[in-house]
Amino acid sequence: MSATALAQTPPTPEMLRAQLEKRLASGNVAGTPPLAEALVAARPDDARAWTMLGVSLRATGHPAAAVPAYRRALALSPEAGGVLSNLGNALKDLGRLDEAVAAHYRAVQVDARNPTTWQNLGVALRERGDLKDALAAFQHVLNLAPDHVTAHTDRAQIHLMLGDFAEGWAEFEWRWKLPELKPPAYRQPRWTGADMPEATILLWPEQGFGDTILGARYAPLVKERVGQVILGCRPELKKLFETIPGVDKAMAVGEKLPEFDVHCPLLSLPGLFNTDLETIPPPTEFLVEEERRARLAPVFAPYGDKLKVGIVWSGSITFKSNHTRSASLDRFLSFAEVPGVQLFSLQKGPRAPDLDQLRARSFIVDLAPHLGDFADTTAALDELDLVIMTDSSVAHLAGSRGRPIWNLLAYVPYWLYLRERDDTPWYPSMRLFRQPKPGDWDSVFRDAKTALSDLATERGFA
Repeated sequence: MSATALAQTPPTPEMLRAQLEKRLASGNVAGTPPLAEALVAARPDDARAWTMLGVSLRATGHPAAAVPAYRRALALSPEAGGVLSNLGNALKDLGRLDEAVAAHYRAVQVDARNPTTWQNLGVALRERGDLKDALAAFQHVLNLAPDHVTAHTDRAQIHLMLGDFAEGWAEFEWRWKLPELKPPAYRQPRWTGADMPEATILLWPEQGFGDTILGARYAPLVKERVGQVILGCRPELKKLFETIPGVDKAMAVGEKLPEFDVHCPLLSLPGLFNTDLETIPPPTEFLVEEERRARLAPVFAPYGDKLKVGIVWSGSITFKSNHTRSASLDRFLSFAEVPGVQLFSLQKGPRAPDLDQLRARSFIVDLAPHLGDFADTTAALDELDLVIMTDSSVAHLAGSRGRPIWNLLAYVPYWLYLRERDDTPWYPSMRLFRQPKPGDWDSVFRDAKTALSDLATERGFA
């Protein structure tokens, strides 16, 4: 057979399987569904082939198609714990949480010695709001694998959400063993909270803008124990952070650092200060230059007879749970129906063009062109009567500024919003609107619209 003919020969099922297993193991999942589809066409009675089809479909963003693939695999091999666990993960992605939990419980029954099956059960239970059962599942993981990093960090989030801060802060330190979090390799030691009046400390940022704003409130407390405080941040926060009491120097990531003696990540400070529900320090005090306010004044001037309401509908799209915590702009359009209300968009980034896609610029003023950094956003917040948004960094900014803010939350939100309350001790000016069940944005927006109508009437705008 010629080389050309050989190259045109269809791959055998064995070749397809080998190529597919290699691609899935490496994480190079793009383009794998056609390979898996060809394999199940050639081997329709092969449970492993159907399983790999399910894995490739879920990995490429098709969980609805992954579910029947996994069910085909289970019809051929009903007691496959790994497949049951995979099925549960796909059902979780789809918000079919009761089915997901049931699949995961079956998985741990048939594969009880596998930490991964217990870990997946814990995640599904957490997403359903069964936090104490989730803690128990994660404990099963640790009984089998004491150094399972994700189980420790997931337990940390739940303990913090339940207000069990002592346990939560301790478990939270496991985050530095996660592969996606790589702490800077400073030669100086980590600060332990000791009094060091002659020393200089570097407080460095981690995770998102909101987490940095949250942790910055500890800078004045650090200043009481350490001589000089350098506060690191991303460039967009630098001007704002230069105004924080207790900060001797704010440094943007990438700038050449001055000499320092010790360092500490910002979100380790709550644990070092033994923070509990009664000792949460007040939000950071930011100062805003008058020039920034003056520059924004003409934008707001035409709306002096309106209730001025800022909106944000999405956080960073790179945050893995952003699809859960964020809602689409079309839901916010109902607020524009309230008499006496004028909406202002504070949205920046990839979701800002939603204004054009929904033809919404006639009744939503876009502030994004005027917001170069967070200091500009703070100046804009001072001009607004209220901010309504799904959870992201602007919520931390408005809460720190003490501005009225309504935060629209997913059923299981970020830990600092705790459980079963409409406020948070971390930000006293914030009101929380919670989903009564997973995925129920309809109730959240209906309640917020009613509250907005009441506020407009009460203030005399309606």
